[in-house]
Amino acid sequence: MDGWKKAAFAGSIGVATILFLKRRHAAGVLATGVGLAVLASEYPEKFEQVRRSLPEYFDRGMQVMEMAARAGKRITAAAGQSAVEAWDEIGR
Repeated sequence: MDGWKKAAFAGSIGVATILFLKRRHAAGVLATGVGLAVLASEYPEKFEQVRRSLPEYFDRGMQVMEMAARAGKRITAAAGQSAVEAWDEIGR
């Protein structure tokens, strides 16, 4: 990778980090996009491979999120039942 590409990548990622820490998310996403564009221009075959596998990653991510949602509902239901039982015991 050329020196200017390394500097552009490192600079954009550094700026993006600072922007995210300052809660300027839109600008942080834009700066991250610049860094990724520089990286993609240097390694197009790797980005093509990632682009092809994105649907599979999204499917797996959705499965994980669905499992987490179901677990959250179960935990909420269990916590609600035990809280009601505790309140009943306090009231007696």
